[in-house]
Amino acid sequence: MTLLDDRDHRAFLAQDALRALAFFDASPRVGGGFHGLDPTGQPLPADTQELHSTTRLVHSYALAQLAGRPDQAGIIDRGMDFLWNGHRDADHGGYLWSVNGQGAVDGTKLAYGHVFVLLAASSAKMVGHPDADRLLADITDVLDRHFWDADAELFRDEFTRDWQVFSTYRGMNANMHGVEALLAAHEATGEAEYLTRAGGILRFFIAGQAAENDWRIPEHYDAGWRPDHAYSGNPMFRPAGTTPGHSFEMARLLLQWWDLAGRPAGDAPEQATALVRQGLADAWNDDLGGLAYTLNRKGGVDNASRYWWPVTEAIGALAALLKLQPTPEFDGWYRKLWQFATQHLIDARYGGWHHELGPDNRPVMTQFQGKPDIYHALQADLLPLAPGLSRQARDLSRLQPLAG
Repeated sequence: MTLLDDRDHRAFLAQDALRALAFFDASPRVGGGFHGLDPTGQPLPADTQELHSTTRLVHSYALAQLAGRPDQAGIIDRGMDFLWNGHRDADHGGYLWSVNGQGAVDGTKLAYGHVFVLLAASSAKMVGHPDADRLLADITDVLDRHFWDADAELFRDEFTRDWQVFSTYRGMNANMHGVEALLAAHEATGEAEYLTRAGGILRFFIAGQAAENDWRIPEHYDAGWRPDHAYSGNPMFRPAGTTPGHSFEMARLLLQWWDLAGRPAGDAPEQATALVRQGLADAWNDDLGGLAYTLNRKGGVDNASRYWWPVTEAIGALAALLKLQPTPEFDGWYRKLWQFATQHLIDARYGGWHHELGPDNRPVMTQFQGKPDIYHALQADLLPLAPGLSRQARDLSRLQPLAG
């Protein structure tokens, strides 16, 4: 029996999810939007709200509601309202990257943020939110008109607030989360075009890029969709080199797409396995545990910082592989990652996960303040509980692992 099938482990996953949700229930801000939270769950003073934070809260609490935990803080309702009345740009269309009580702080139109709007709308539709169809129709239109490169069949990255082109940058990260959102939209609506687009993006970055780069996925591209190995941007969202955490995410999403598409002939499972094996081999810290954030082009560690989210995404990918092929190799890594997370990342006192560890494996706050995100850790808890590779939201609604 693998750990994935162990009754005590499954109870632990449900309990960790419930504790994280109890922690993030303090997020709503009087007057709209959400607070960032410090390590103890108290609101941080900054009042700027970023688009990916709003959307991820909606998505996470929708998953939890499907899994049987009511949204007692009203986060889905508040988030859907704030997306439409706070982030949505009534003057130019699309969604503002960051806002506060006075309006736009950063009006840049980023594909990264917009695909999360699609994810939030799709998850809200799965729980029957009355505003989901309105948001889903609007964001689908915005993505089609501005971000979708029909020739390349990939998402462009960024525009000014009034949709002027100001860079030729193209990136894997926005497209990867685009796949996540497209698959959720397909599951929510049944529309085939979402699934088709997701499959094309996966083929480009995995069969077309990872396979040619020793199963590491180049992060950055020029306007012609050629890898730009010299690029170095925002140290969190666009770091230099390759990011093994993204390899784990892409592996899981590839298996989800493959399952939704009817498991077509080909080597999707082998590709997913190759991505996960290479990412673990490159990034695992043998001395301290945890996973390095970025690698150089040859696979050496570039940024050794150890954040929570690559661990959660490796857990999600390994859970998917274990559902498909329950081998001792995958089970061993799954156990090792959960052991590390339990010892060093999960906050047993306040709930949620610490976001970064220092060289002594104690929490530090160099890149993040407090605990700004539930999304990665909650999915690491919930997705292993669903029996399938896809339709996890449907499966969670049937199993109700967080009920009672």
